[in-house]
Amino acid sequence: MDWMYTAAGLGVGFIVGLTGVGGGALMTPLLVLFFGIAPSVAVGTDLLYASITKLAGVWVHGRRGSVDWKITGLLALGSLPAALTTIVLLKAFAVNTSHFEAVITGTLGVALILTALALLFKERLRNFARRNGPAIKADGQEKWLKVATIATGAVLGVLVTISSIGAGALGAVALFFLYPKLSTVQIVGTDLAHAVPLTAVAGLGHFFLGTVDVALLLSLLLGSLPGIYLGSHLGTRVPDHVLRPVLAGMLLLIGGRLVW
Repeated sequence: MDWMYTAAGLGVGFIVGLTGVGGGALMTPLLVLFFGIAPSVAVGTDLLYASITKLAGVWVHGRRGSVDWKITGLLALGSLPAALTTIVLLKAFAVNTSHFEAVITGTLGVALILTALALLFKERLRNFARRNGPAIKADGQEKWLKVATIATGAVLGVLVTISSIGAGALGAVALFFLYPKLSTVQIVGTDLAHAVPLTAVAGLGHFFLGTVDVALLLSLLLGSLPGIYLGSHLGTRVPDHVLRPVLAGMLLLIGGRLVW
């Protein structure tokens, strides 16, 4: 089955390179629904997979200066403790029980549906945020903006640790509302920079819980790295308005299947 995992990694990596999103949102449900991997193992393995595959993107954005490290730090201040706390709770409530597997599956489905909606209405949400979002330098708002950013990180930390989904599209939507004056490339770079330590910490937590399949992880990476490279080169030729609805439709169908 290893070659099938590698092929799956190639396909998902290609889509990520093509669209910039969809890694966790596609890989985890693919492992659960198609390969029959236990939800907890699929989530844990995908978290480490995501942290490794996104490193190159952070390096590129960092060199271009399109990462706001202050915002990244505030998000991490909320998300990393939340991820660690969630891991402790998973350990305390026995992550391998069938009851908790159902919780993971349900959370995964809801996260997929929210991600699909965020993709479908990305432009409208961004325009609305720029018209109505808070001003970073407004008097008396900067302190509350920091608190809101840390709280957003905490919510993402819990969601990502349980489902492996949320650090990408949902994190970007939150940043659009909190920091509407940031450019799109800064939103993407900052969101990506936050996703790497979050998925790494959550993934390592799952590793210590015993819910990471190392052989599966290596097989996925073997296919995904060249897939991301190929997708990134083709992505400039395929219109975003064509790709985004297709990906969102896939996520809605998969999310609906997991929830119902």
